[in-house]
Amino acid sequence: MKSKLVRYGIALCLLALAVACQGTRAGDTAEKDPAVVQRDLPEIREDGKLRALISYSATGYFLYRGQPMGYEYEMLTRLAKHLGVELELRVAQDLDQMLEILQNGQVDLVAHGLAITEGRKKEVSFSDYFYLTKQVLVQRKPDNWRSLTLDAIGKNLIQDPVELIRDTVSVRKNSSYLRRLINLSREIGGPIILDTLQGNLSTDEIIKMVVDKKIKYTVADRNLAQINASSYPILDVRVPVSFSQRIGWAMRKNAVALKKATDQWIQEEKAHDDFYYIYNKYFENRRSFNRRVKSDFFSLTEGRISPYDSLIQLYANSLDWDWRLLASQVYQESRFNPSATAWTNARGLMQLMPNTAEELGVKDPENPEESLKGGVRYLKQLSAAFERIPDSTDRIKFTLAAYNCGLGHVEDARRLAASRGLDPNCWEDNVDQVILGLSYPKNYNDPLVQYGYLRGIEPYRYVRQILERYRHYASILPSG
Repeated sequence: MKSKLVRYGIALCLLALAVACQGTRAGDTAEKDPAVVQRDLPEIREDGKLRALISYSATGYFLYRGQPMGYEYEMLTRLAKHLGVELELRVAQDLDQMLEILQNGQVDLVAHGLAITEGRKKEVSFSDYFYLTKQVLVQRKPDNWRSLTLDAIGKNLIQDPVELIRDTVSVRKNSSYLRRLINLSREIGGPIILDTLQGNLSTDEIIKMVVDKKIKYTVADRNLAQINASSYPILDVRVPVSFSQRIGWAMRKNAVALKKATDQWIQEEKAHDDFYYIYNKYFENRRSFNRRVKSDFFSLTEGRISPYDSLIQLYANSLDWDWRLLASQVYQESRFNPSATAWTNARGLMQLMPNTAEELGVKDPENPEESLKGGVRYLKQLSAAFERIPDSTDRIKFTLAAYNCGLGHVEDARRLAASRGLDPNCWEDNVDQVILGLSYPKNYNDPLVQYGYLRGIEPYRYVRQILERYRHYASILPSG
């Protein structure tokens, strides 16, 4: 049975995982039984989906000006393309439970910057490493640090890990940072008090807690610490607490073929400049990072997609759509640019053609509210034409396709589909395949076709891209 895509949208791929905050000296997690889930690369390819668990963070996965971005997100997209499957993302809300979710078979791999440790290797297999990093102490400079000399600043900071004896450092439980501090405590011959934080806190959020004086110290991978310090100059991240560590992705031990294919892909990627360009974009380009995190349209700060979120929410309600779905369509049409003009002379947020705008009573297509109001009115008209389609998700898909290429072409495709034994009320793998064929003479010359040639790839991609972007929006942003 198809899921219903109504106002509150497609079911989110979120993993709400609870963990208690403890103040303790924790050790390595106990070795677990080998995974019993049998899902390897052949099953993934048969299913057509690579299911990946990802973290929502300032570098791994986020929305910026309506676009999904992030290091892990980009690399996962490339891996899925390499394997010839679609990417299905799940956002972990508790980082301490990521490996458990993997072992339970809910995902195929954990795409998170995990340090490859001997303790973790007892539980899971790791991919070849993506990069090397060290763990560093994250601490706060004095409030008046700009007026102090370097020597004066240094006297107020930890300069050597041995100075952490009997001091408190806050990190997530079950993190590699906690394990490193336990070992460090042994190495320096004195206890470090470990304050374990909740697993739903990202490393970026914990670093911000140091900035805000909510905690005194934390530990982070150097690349994450340095990029955050570029936004918060009051941070000092110069003191290493570990040797270099390899960072990779985790898979179940019995996913042998997936690991082999992933390792091969990583080696191929490392031979190309793009591999290093993507890393530098998120971990080395400080100007870009600062611009993102200070933007009103960076999902981790303001939780906004565009300047027109409130208007989109208003008109989505009248359409009975999830506002994030309508926002995805607006992005597809105009990238949220109210002055956008297409070569066809379609204009505004909703890219209304002049004749259509006039029929809808839109006097100024570049006025955001007029454009949205007119576009939603048009969507309602199109949706009414598909009211006999029983599945609400399919009604939306047909409505979107008709908005892109016209109602007549969509009805042509439905008639052709019915004549070929396909379901004219089902978009995916039925009408969408027929509409792709309307660019060929044998199809658009069929007597059932009244509106002739269509570049069918356009509505096909239009529907897929809007719904794919919507899934990103729904996984990150609240419904209302």
